Amino acid sequence: MKRFTRLYQQIDATTSINEKVRVLQHYFQDELPHNAVWGLYLLLGKIRRRLITSKTLRDIFLQVSDIPEWLFQECHAHVGDSAETIALLLHETPLKRHQTSASDNTKPDIALHEWMEVIIPQVKGVKSDEALRQLVVSWWSSLDDIEVFVLNKVLTGAFRMGASEKLVIKGLSAAFGISESVLAHRLMGDFEPTVEFYQQLTARAAEEQRSPSRPYPFFLASPLDEEKFQTEDVWRWQAEWKWDGIRAQIIRRADELFIWSRGEDLITHQFPEFEAVFLQLPDGVVLDGEILGWMGDRPLPFNHLQKRLGRKKVTQKVIDENPVHFIAYDLLEQDGADIREQPLLKRRQSLVDVLATIDSPLVHGSPTLTVESFEQVKALRQHSRDRGAEGLMLKAIDSPYLVGRKRGYWWKYKVDPLSLDAVLLYAQAGSGKRANLFTDYTFALWNQGELVPFAKAYSGLDNQEIDELDRWIRKHTIEKFGPVRSVEPVYVFEIGFEGIAQSTRHKSGISVRFPRILRWRKDKPVEEADTLQTACNLLNAGN
Repeated sequence: MKRFTRLYQQIDATTSINEKVRVLQHYFQDELPHNAVWGLYLLLGKIRRRLITSKTLRDIFLQVSDIPEWLFQECHAHVGDSAETIALLLHETPLKRHQTSASDNTKPDIALHEWMEVIIPQVKGVKSDEALRQLVVSWWSSLDDIEVFVLNKVLTGAFRMGASEKLVIKGLSAAFGISESVLAHRLMGDFEPTVEFYQQLTARAAEEQRSPSRPYPFFLASPLDEEKFQTEDVWRWQAEWKWDGIRAQIIRRADELFIWSRGEDLITHQFPEFEAVFLQLPDGVVLDGEILGWMGDRPLPFNHLQKRLGRKKVTQKVIDENPVHFIAYDLLEQDGADIREQPLLKRRQSLVDVLATIDSPLVHGSPTLTVESFEQVKALRQHSRDRGAEGLMLKAIDSPYLVGRKRGYWWKYKVDPLSLDAVLLYAQAGSGKRANLFTDYTFALWNQGELVPFAKAYSGLDNQEIDELDRWIRKHTIEKFGPVRSVEPVYVFEIGFEGIAQSTRHKSGISVRFPRILRWRKDKPVEEADTLQTACNLLNAGN
């Protein structure tokens, strides 16, 4: 446990990518396999189940401390995270005051795998609130501050490390001399954190014993560099519509069907109508494509698709009201053979043959668009929304199917975002390194003389603007609602978003997709901010 928390501190203490990779490399080289595999599991964010709520941890803390609830709330508002607030305040409670530095140094270190396999699972067998309190308090009393923080994050299913999956794979690659692409493939999908799995993962000459359900790492496009692309021969590029759905792989192996999202969630059960369709595919086929809400010959707004996601069971009513479609982009496996190294043009020819084995209106291949100049590319892009698309994809016809985001092979050329000028109404502190700054904002539009919240955004401002706005928020707060502050309606911001849809969950009656701040409109008085009617006009124009 101490070695893993030291790893956490070392990664958190640096912004250098090379240093993070070096620290990860040494961890995987030095740690024992039964601990390292659990460290890997945590680093990759595989712990998603919440064993104890943040509220329960807070209540337990208040019972064992002499800190009043109002003071805890003030501290939480400053820190922005319950797990961290408890870890910081616990040191000043009777639970910790009797512990001396000497006793801390002699405490036995319990291995990470024991915590994850034996100790933490005890929560599942607890029969009463008092028994749970005693269990959690016993853990807190045996750990130092940073260990308490890590434990709390694991218990609440919110553990995150300041290193991306890509960096973790780089660290593993440096530690064991295995290529990043091989490791990325071996780590796709679910895995059990066992010594056997870890040994197979890190074996340099391991024979690939692919699980039938295992997907391939997704290849991602980069935003188009217009200046660079204008020097290209357009004939070398294939243009397609860029759809706003969820990227997915259809896997037909071992007489079974598996559907994986880009987020590595197995979502087969959320789209039961696809089962009979894709079981028509020959065995040993993997398709890459997009799942969309679909009606007639065009896509539905994303919120229709969203109603299908995250459900344990999809009812017939939900299926009927939110029909879906699969658009196939690429063929990654044929007859059980990995064909990702073949050029795109050849893979697409094979894709046409594979799709010919399916007889269903729920599936079609992504059509290629004829372009002879960059001017034609730009003209097509301008008409994307007319087709229900969010732009174009441009792919080199000789490109292999790579791993992650590699510039120069695939480009995404999205339409400019929709935008509205809105008024800042509420602010909340961020999390992690931004826990001491107000960086999460709620914006409102006018509706018959009243400001109605319509979107939340937390990206788009530079550090100087964030600091300036943070100081202003603190001086112009009207009310506090827990961690949220309402502020004087003074400033207008241009808010960009990818799509807009009707919503019964929001007071405004609308929801927007991927909102972010485009600019701070200091030039615009609050009275000239946009209205809810303007937003509805955008909605109606899109339909």
